[in-house]
Amino acid sequence: MKSAGRIVWPMLCWAITAVLLVPVLAILWSVTEDSDGVWQHLASTVLVGYVRNTSLLAVGVGAGTTIIGVATAWLVTYYSFPLVGVLRWALLLPLAIPTYLLAYALTDLFQFSGPVQGWLRATTGWTRQDYWFPEIRSLPGAIAILTLGLYPYVYLAARTGFVSQSTAMLDASRTLGVGPWGRFFRVALPLARPAIFAGLALVLMETLAEFGAVDYCAVDTFSTGIYRTWMSRGSLVAAAQLSACLLGVAGLLYAGEVLSRRSARYHHATQSAQSVAPTRLDGLSRPLATLLCGLPVLAGFLLPVGRFVLLTAQGGDRRAAELLVELGTNTALLASMAAALTVFTGFFLAFARREIKSRVTQVAVQGAGLGYAIPGGVIAIGILGPLWWLEDAILGQIEQHMAWTPGLFLSGTVIALLVGYQIRFLAIPLNVIGAGFAGIRPTIDDAARNLGVSRIGILRRIHMPLLRGSLLSAALLVFVDVIKELPATLILRPFNFDTLAVRVYHLASDERLAEASTCALAMVVAGLIPVVLLAPRNPNPS
Repeated sequence: MKSAGRIVWPMLCWAITAVLLVPVLAILWSVTEDSDGVWQHLASTVLVGYVRNTSLLAVGVGAGTTIIGVATAWLVTYYSFPLVGVLRWALLLPLAIPTYLLAYALTDLFQFSGPVQGWLRATTGWTRQDYWFPEIRSLPGAIAILTLGLYPYVYLAARTGFVSQSTAMLDASRTLGVGPWGRFFRVALPLARPAIFAGLALVLMETLAEFGAVDYCAVDTFSTGIYRTWMSRGSLVAAAQLSACLLGVAGLLYAGEVLSRRSARYHHATQSAQSVAPTRLDGLSRPLATLLCGLPVLAGFLLPVGRFVLLTAQGGDRRAAELLVELGTNTALLASMAAALTVFTGFFLAFARREIKSRVTQVAVQGAGLGYAIPGGVIAIGILGPLWWLEDAILGQIEQHMAWTPGLFLSGTVIALLVGYQIRFLAIPLNVIGAGFAGIRPTIDDAARNLGVSRIGILRRIHMPLLRGSLLSAALLVFVDVIKELPATLILRPFNFDTLAVRVYHLASDERLAEASTCALAMVVAGLIPVVLLAPRNPNPS
């Protein structure tokens, strides 16, 4: 029975991975085709710039999100200061705002014609030549915007890692004379490293695939190059070759994650783990901690939402009343179905990776999550070809044997969108649930097996209750990301099936930001619901 399981489980993993990788393989296959000189032109003109800008963007956003996410998670977990109970969940609020909406709002606020510089000139009497102001539409501006929008991934992962730690080791280090900084760098941070790296991996893959914000900031990256090659030059082959570069970077990222924690163990050595008792800060450190944790919330949520509220109050979208119910329902149903399906698949694959230690299974599970680094529009193009081929084959059989044509039932339906979301966001539950599995001691599984519990029984009776928080976190993260996803939704959505993101895109692309602000606020509200549910529920006294 055990040997049969070692065969069946890898086969199931590879079957799931094969289905998910069909669009990716379709794209990679086109790399072998002739691009009619487009790739050679790109390589000689803009490819070096794509590599430089994408690398700088990834390094900058990775460093920024790690610093903000880890620092704020450490403060709200281990210390008590004014407003800590509010800030603990408020630090998640930027998750509710898509990065392209964040770029729209912050650019509108801080550009030369925006209210901030306008107020500065009106107050001081300066002209443009009399002062210097950071250019928001630039590479540093894009790094700042993406950092403010993506740091909650690292914050949530780091806080989960800190909360799950036992205070026994921290108390022992304190007894040995280790100070607060030493306890952070030498004890808490190494123990939380798997969770932090999981959040950082999501940030880096999201950064590599980002299109809307960097395009609005006029930064040429691989993602913007793929869209321009596809839309402007009409060369899907050259766009696929650029996409293959992103896929290679994602593969290196996954390989680095696996190698970095291959020989490490991060579960508790004892059965009991006492929850963290926060330390009350004194003196100037109290308001300083509140300020440090409040600034990311102010810049990443309050300012852009306030701008959208003001634009809506000044005009907004006059068709909002008749469209919000329909668009909101479409968005919520689509996000809910995608989250349920993606988390179910991710949970199964993460469990298989834990149970079956063979290299075949590990490779299959890692390959299933590579789609997160590929832009949604490229995934959509990769899906359409195989779906059309499968649909045409099935329709041919139906027409031949039943003399009836049912019409489009795959490429023209929500099924295509769900497949695209599954490929795009499967890395989220794989990372989040995988980090949760890393905190469950293997001896628990061994004890259950000695009592005759099967793998399915261990999965249902032990792992699922212990991973309830990780499952909820993964589902809500996927839910929010589906709400914010734009390119794949634009391409794969059925006819006359729009979402809030599609409506905002059409208005913003026509420079009608005031009208787009109404649906943008609706997206923020929809994204706030899971973010509030995801917020920690164990407030510390302040």
